[in-house]
Amino acid sequence: MSDKMKQVLENIKTLTAHEKATLAHCLIASLDKANDADVEEAWARTAEARFAQLQSGAVQAVSWEKIKLGLKRKA
Repeated sequence: MSDKMKQVLENIKTLTAHEKATLAHCLIASLDKANDADVEEAWARTAEARFAQLQSGAVQAVSWEKIKLGLKRKA
């Protein structure tokens, strides 16, 4: 293990929970440098289609509270 890595690991102990979460997000995001443009486009199309369904009334939105209740019942 490099000295830099040892130093980072030692310094992690001094971070707040929020700082650790931010660091984790940054680390994971840095691994995802090779974003596939096709995937990004597919997600955008899916989001637009779902939004159009909501606007047209073809589907109904479900509140987060209702989803949580459903999950608790299944558990």
